[in-house]
Amino acid sequence: MMKIRSTTVLGVRHNGEIALGADGQATMDKHVAKSNVRKVRKLQNGKVVTGFAGSTADAFMLLDKFEEKLSGYGGQLRRAAIELAKEWRKDQYLRKLEAMMVVCDKDELLIIAGSGDVLEPDSDVAAIGSGAMYAQAAALALKKHAPHLTARQMVEDALHIAADICIYTNHNLMIEQPS
Repeated sequence: MMKIRSTTVLGVRHNGEIALGADGQATMDKHVAKSNVRKVRKLQNGKVVTGFAGSTADAFMLLDKFEEKLSGYGGQLRRAAIELAKEWRKDQYLRKLEAMMVVCDKDELLIIAGSGDVLEPDSDVAAIGSGAMYAQAAALALKKHAPHLTARQMVEDALHIAADICIYTNHNLMIEQPS
């Protein structure tokens, strides 16, 4: 079976704002299967932004579950993330899903993983996917050396840097900010 590899998702909180972006590449084996995959979604009338990495079907299952949790907990991002992680860890079917999510609202930036982890990243930079470490390193450097940039500009520049280095990341970006 061909291994599907793809995705760089990056979230940055800087100067009171948060931006979340992703590239658009999906790779199967040694070939680009699609170059404009939409890996970032807005929920709760734009108040919450999510980005996912991993198997597309698994990511959409988790996205639906997360949206249910958000609705069930009145849009409370942290509570919904924790409840999703708990269910993901306990449920025999969900436990087999191979995906991760970065979620944010105007105040919080979190990573949700199937191991049951809900992480608030150090340095206000959250990255997942094949090119995560490239994008994270670039974003951290931008935060340190170009603090005049906005969160959105940092996400865009860092994802472009990752795309220049990582063969599983392209320059077809989608960046969103919570309202």
